[in-house]
Amino acid sequence: MTTETTTTATAKIPAPATPYQRDIAQYWNNEARPVNLRLGDVDGLYHHHYGIGAVDHAALGDPAHSEYEKKLIAELHRLESAQAEFLLDHLGTVQPGDTLVDAGCGRGGSMVMAHRRFGCKVEGVTLSATQADFGNRRARELRIDDHVRSRVCNMLDTPFDKGSVTASWNNESTMYVDLHDLFAEHSRFLKVGGRYVTITGCWNPRYGQPSKWVSQINAHFECNIHSRREYLRAMADNRLVPQTIVDLTPDTLPYWELRATSSLVTGIEKAFIESYRDGSFQYVLIAADRV
Repeated sequence: MTTETTTTATAKIPAPATPYQRDIAQYWNNEARPVNLRLGDVDGLYHHHYGIGAVDHAALGDPAHSEYEKKLIAELHRLESAQAEFLLDHLGTVQPGDTLVDAGCGRGGSMVMAHRRFGCKVEGVTLSATQADFGNRRARELRIDDHVRSRVCNMLDTPFDKGSVTASWNNESTMYVDLHDLFAEHSRFLKVGGRYVTITGCWNPRYGQPSKWVSQINAHFECNIHSRREYLRAMADNRLVPQTIVDLTPDTLPYWELRATSSLVTGIEKAFIESYRDGSFQYVLIAADRV
């Protein structure tokens, strides 16, 4: 892969391998949605995924109160951190000396949570230099940069040695890549017996084809949502054997219904809500072991 020199004399950032990767890198380099940044400002954990769990309406209080919007933002952030905790619950046994990989790490919130829980090294990869810089700055501010690092890297072609990683995950990032290529790379760097976890939105094969709502989500995020069947097939082809599959659709719907009432709406909320309700879209966790 060709490389291009960054402003740091010794650093090399891989150039995008395809025009599509270049477009995605540019998309996330320029992304600064309040729904991501303001939620992260609540406690310094900046996520790029959605939430799960029941809304705590008692914590929200009266919608007419001047503090209601602030409380709503805090509640949305609590739900998205609960989603990350649920993912980490499925990584299996992790020791302080182990290495984890967050493929499509965003601004690094889940990486910080993983290090705090396990005390281990966490490596993140993203196509976005802006996201990697943000995540590394936060790691320095938290004084965990000796254990938590983000790098600009193609998740289909990582620098991690074969069999060197104990567990890895994609949290709402698989829709930007070919699943066979992605799972081949996770299978390469995971130890035998290592754990892979993904939480993702996928279109439901029982619906027949991707619905109009799924097509709207694809267009909004410039991605390509896969079917649930494609995940299982690509895992089987790459020595990843599912141990747990959880349908999180009912658990994520409250997050979207709450978000649709906030000042942080982006215009895509209706597509998520309607597709979850009509069954054409699902939100799932899949945890698989490398065999």
